[in-house]
Amino acid sequence: MYPGDMEGEPVIPLPNPGEGGPVYPGDMEGEPVIPLPNPGEGGPVYPGDDGIAEPVIPLPNPGEGGPVYPGNTVTGPSWGCSSGICGGAVILPGFVGTLWPSAAKVRFLNAAYNYPAFRIFVGNRRFVNLLNYASATSYGRVAAGFQTVTVMGPDGYIYIQKTMPFQANGVSTIAIINTAGGMDLMQITDSCCPPTNGMSSFRIGNLAYNSGPMDVLMSDGRVVYADLRFKEVGAFKRIVPGTYQFFYADTDQMPMPASADIETLDSAWLGVYPPHETFGSLYLNVVSNAIYTVYLLQSGTGRNQIQNLILMDR
Repeated sequence: MYPGDMEGEPVIPLPNPGEGGPVYPGDMEGEPVIPLPNPGEGGPVYPGDDGIAEPVIPLPNPGEGGPVYPGNTVTGPSWGCSSGICGGAVILPGFVGTLWPSAAKVRFLNAAYNYPAFRIFVGNRRFVNLLNYASATSYGRVAAGFQTVTVMGPDGYIYIQKTMPFQANGVSTIAIINTAGGMDLMQITDSCCPPTNGMSSFRIGNLAYNSGPMDVLMSDGRVVYADLRFKEVGAFKRIVPGTYQFFYADTDQMPMPASADIETLDSAWLGVYPPHETFGSLYLNVVSNAIYTVYLLQSGTGRNQIQNLILMDR
């Protein structure tokens, strides 16, 4: 703790929980303040805000060292929300300065139909304040390793707590989904080869609990994905920029080869419905060098009542 030695180095090790430790300026003799909190509970670091010793959460385990005033002046970024995606979500920074040598990027998606908006915590940090249904946050950073994710209502009621792995430098979406017994958390990897040569990447995932297996097809007869079931996310495909119309139906047609690119749809086919009963459709104007993930979500209580949630990243 400050002032340490003349170089401003931390005092190592920190004392065991409950034994106390030096906090500048202490009393006039520099005596320790007793006790220090347990690891993970935070503790005072001079000077805090406006001279008040506000806690830094968490303190490291005993023996690992700790923060030294004034530290550096690096401030973690904040992540905003893309228009039409977040639905009022507020993303809080997931790291402090250089205390985390590695981190994972994660966003949350609310696919739990007929529930109120959620507050989401990763560990003891609030990640998002209110996340409405059919909305997703922007990406934020969390410490790599196993973290406990808590989903609670605005009134503080905890719907689910689950320990999940976060890989260093990994990118993922955690979807809150309906289940027969309530809800669950589903982790979806978002790793994708960066689009090249003006192409983009595209995939569709089925998070609609009330849906059966669905084919994703175009009005000219091409089947992009076949038998896409609940909790199944299709592999990324390359897609040529242009205007597309996709339909969701239950057919017996064979899908296009997995390695085949999705090529532009002739404008003559736009507005033409396939000769099958469809449960929904998607009209999408694809731009170059973007990554599209479209999630099918529940829109009602009836069978195959679905809606689209389109997420675009660059």
